[in-house]
Parts: sequence; structure tokens; C-alpha cells
Amino acid sequence: MGVVSGAQPQPLSRGDGHQMRRGQPVDLPPAVVLGGGVNLIEVIRSLALVGVASAIVAPEGDAAGRSRHVTTIESWTWSEPRVTSGDELLMERLASFAETQPAPPPLLFTSDGALLFVCRHFDKLRTHFRLPIDDVETVVAVVDKARFAAMAERAGLHIPRTRVVQTGAAPPDDLSESSFPLIVKPYLRERLWHQQTKKKAVQVRDEQDLLSLWPRLAALSVPVVIQESVPGPENRLESYHVYVDPEGHIVGEFAGRKIRTRPPEYGHTTALVITDAQDVIDQGREVVRVLGLRGVAKVDFKRAPNGDLYVLEVNPRCHLWHHAGALAGVNLPGLVYADLANRPRPSVGPVRAGVRWVHPMDLLSARADHISTWHWIRWAQTCEAKAFWAWDDPLPIMAAVASRIRRHR
Repeated sequence: MGVVSGAQPQPLSRGDGHQMRRGQPVDLPPAVVLGGGVNLIEVIRSLALVGVASAIVAPEGDAAGRSRHVTTIESWTWSEPRVTSGDELLMERLASFAETQPAPPPLLFTSDGALLFVCRHFDKLRTHFRLPIDDVETVVAVVDKARFAAMAERAGLHIPRTRVVQTGAAPPDDLSESSFPLIVKPYLRERLWHQQTKKKAVQVRDEQDLLSLWPRLAALSVPVVIQESVPGPENRLESYHVYVDPEGHIVGEFAGRKIRTRPPEYGHTTALVITDAQDVIDQGREVVRVLGLRGVAKVDFKRAPNGDLYVLEVNPRCHLWHHAGALAGVNLPGLVYADLANRPRPSVGPVRAGVRWVHPMDLLSARADHISTWHWIRWAQTCEAKAFWAWDDPLPIMAAVASRIRRHR
């Protein structure tokens, strides 16, 4: 793709009248990033490391909107992946923004809702933006947990036994024949699920647990995924991260492992570390190959007590791991931007294993592990990447803290 010549670029602003400092040539457009929360700010930080500014579509008041590397195109909530109302309005705002840029901007996405929006409007969006999607049908199938389970089984991937069920008045009779414990998780990541459970998934240890949980699931009126549980704590969750170019070449990759989550079981990541686990890299490459994926992907594994890796899911989008990966030598968002903008790729060095990322909420996770506050503070200070926080860009952490205080009130 060549760089399109056109009108002079519009100065980016934070939305408060102050021009944003751009660390990139004036003939380059910003990266347009759709999403919100910690995923969004960590992708913005990754792009800033290679001098790329971001224009975001995020929920109103999102902490990323206070970053000096950012301008806001539109306030938008992505929490409901299946909601399509308002799509046309957002399409108009995005198209209007793209027309002010010196070239069609690269467009990235950091949530399932944003990804599915891009897939729904792929043909229209690609007339205004450069998209890191090669095959919409494959991407949608991977996000759809029922279709992914079928794809993985056909491809011979090592996955726990999985099925998708409708949440009717009572669980299906044949579930009582399943091998407990089981994991129940949402068919798509939606707000109602998190309001009901506060977790990414819920474990049911026996048939009585399942019967007790079922009324809460039935209230969601959406399908759920039921999967056999792989034994072991959350720090046995490992992942493979990759960018595959349109020709099918692996441009950059790294592996990682969760350290802690909140809640401690099936919670959201609060601390992680980049690793050099060769079996994770080898099996991650194989998953991406057999699925025929292009673009950015994250393959989640659970390591069983005997060391075997089970594939749990694949997320074909950007996410919070990219900041630590960039500091470890592989900047996946930077590589994607370079290809989409037809610019030289940033260098990819040997992965520096041991780079860590920490979220402020990890203090609570650490205390649940009986780690003292003082010990955690000393440990967190040595982490190379810190969620929301940077000395040269302090406003996002202030906004994140203020938002949390407002929610508690």
C-alpha cells in the first residue's frame, strides 16, 4: 500500500484545546484505535514507543483519553459485542476523521465489541482505513466460541472438551454425565456476564454447583460455554502473541505467563511476565498456522500438572500484553502500523524474557496471596511496564483513579 498524498494533516488535540505532541512525521496519520480500559491504554503506550500517535474511539471518560499521545474521535461503549444500534453514526464519524488525514489511517481494535464492529463494516471501513484483517470469516469464527471449538476439533488441536448450551429454565440433562469440575464462561464477553459473576469464568465442582449457578445464567438469556477444567492455578495460564503479515510470514512473536489475577480464580490479569517458553511458541505457531490466521492474535493455553498445554481460546486483536512485549523487544502494534502505513518496520530484537507488567489492582491480588503491601510496592517498582502509569504521561493514571472513586460512590 502506498502513502496517499492529499490535504495537510489536521493537528491532533486532546479535546481540551491543547495540541498533542506527535512523535511521528507530519505526513503520517495517527493509528485509529477502537476499544477502552487497560487494553486500550497499553496499546497506545506501545505505539508511542515507536513515535506513533493514536486517535481513539472509547467510552466517555476513559483514562486513555487523557494521554498526551491521544486525540478522541468519538465517545463509544464497546461492552456489548452484539449491539449494532448506532453503528451508522460511528461509521460517519470515522469516515469524516479519515478524510482529514494525509493518508488512510491504520485501524486497530482492543476489544471483542470493537473487532466485531470492524468485521460487520469491513467493506465500508477499508475504503477509508487500512485494516489488519485478511479474512473476516475466519476472524468471526475464531471469536465465536462454538465455531472455534468445532474448528479446533477438526484441526486436531489439544483443547479441553467444550460445548455451547442455551441457558434455559434448567441445565441440559446430559451435563450431569460430564467430567467435573467444569468451567462456565460467556459465549461472548458482555457486561451482564461480568455484573453477574465478576469473573471471566466460573468453576462448578459438581452437579449441585451447576444447579445452584444455573438460575443466574438463565437470567442472562444468552448461550454459555461449558468446558472441562484443566487443573492448576491461574499462574499456569500461558499465552502466545504474534503478528502474521498478509503473506503468512510471522513478523514478530513472544510468549508470556500470568502471575496473578483478580479475583484469584478466573479473574482479570493484574500481573504478567514475558517468557521464553519454547513449547508455548511452537504450539502457538501451529495453532495460528492451522487456523490460517493473519494479523494480530493471542493464543491462550493452560498448562496441566503433567506439563501438557491445552488451547483455551484465540483472540485476534490487540490487548494489554503488547506493552510488556514491546519493552521486551517485540512491538506488535508498531509492526502492524508500519505495514499498514507502508513504513519501515521497527526492529525486532531477541525477546528479553522476564519483563513484567503490573496493574494497580495487583496489590489486592498480592494481599490475597499473603504478600505484604510493603513487599508488593518494592516488587511493583521493579516492573518494567505499569498499567496506566508513565512518568512522561501521568494523566491516565489520575483519570483511572478518579473513575474508580466515582464508581464506588
